[in-house]
Amino acid sequence: MERSNNGGKPPAAAAAWKDGAVTYFHLLFYIAISGGQIFFNKWVLSSKEINFPYPVALTLLHMVFSSVVCFAITKVFKIIKIEEGMTTDIYINSVIPIGAMFAMTLWLGNSAYLYISVAFAQMLKAIMPVAVFLLGAAFGLEEMSYRMLAIMSVISVGVIVASVGEITISWVGVVYQMGGVVAEALRLIFIEIFLKKKGVKLNLISMMYYVSPCSALCLFIPWLFLEKPKMDDSISWNFPPFTLFLNCLCTFILNMSVFLVISRTSALTARVTGVVRDWSVVLLSAAIFADTQLTFINIIGYAIAIAGVVAYNNHKLKVKPQSNPQQGDENKVSQGNPRDVEISMNSAKESS
Repeated sequence: MERSNNGGKPPAAAAAWKDGAVTYFHLLFYIAISGGQIFFNKWVLSSKEINFPYPVALTLLHMVFSSVVCFAITKVFKIIKIEEGMTTDIYINSVIPIGAMFAMTLWLGNSAYLYISVAFAQMLKAIMPVAVFLLGAAFGLEEMSYRMLAIMSVISVGVIVASVGEITISWVGVVYQMGGVVAEALRLIFIEIFLKKKGVKLNLISMMYYVSPCSALCLFIPWLFLEKPKMDDSISWNFPPFTLFLNCLCTFILNMSVFLVISRTSALTARVTGVVRDWSVVLLSAAIFADTQLTFINIIGYAIAIAGVVAYNNHKLKVKPQSNPQQGDENKVSQGNPRDVEISMNSAKESS
């Protein structure tokens, strides 16, 4: 009987162990880079050391950086080929609305960090499935059911309880965060319409290649009128090039990490990993930032909301394969799969 040189393990077992180790490394790396980017953005925007309290400018830098990198990868070095099928009509009617909502999502989400803690911002983000479901129902993409209404009620009650338990609540920050949630929900609805009606299949780089410049333009206009005059009048802010470059680079790496996680595992694994990430961010922010004071009511409310989010994710992942059986297993992501579009845009949202 043959024995392998890998600690006496059979070759198949050794290969399976190695593959599992690589998968867990991807998951841990995603949790680390995703949570770290949230803390990085908060630090850049609100710390006295960096002193760069301009969320629109920061988000604009992210989109410009992403546009340049995607252009270099696809057109200069030609490492990845852009997917075909994009037309002027599709770009105007689909990509521009998606890019505009994406820009607003990042703008409002980053602005909220100036007024509320990272932990409370994550708690408010738990309301996202409710916004997506209600807007989806309005656009005819979701069907009302007692089960879904019950899940939405659980999430809503959890977020309300978590908000009641917040000690230093800022309603300005809440409005910014909830505005970002609505914009994000609209963006996901537009992507759903974009995929179903147009039938365009774009991978991660292709979607970023088309959307990032559009989002950058949408951000440039509010920056020009809202933040540039403040930056011109203020003499206290500074622009640390290396720090902001690292911030932009981490955002781009985060996009790649989410794509790799779902490519190696499944949408369900990625969603569960996202829940673990959210809890890690909430708990770590209490230890890192002085403006975060978690209460028992905070934790109970967020636990209720997360339970509803898990139920929502589980329900959606069970329903989707049944609604379109010809597409096969939708949990896995292949090159050019339409799900890549949602993956890339969700990962960018998490980076903010």
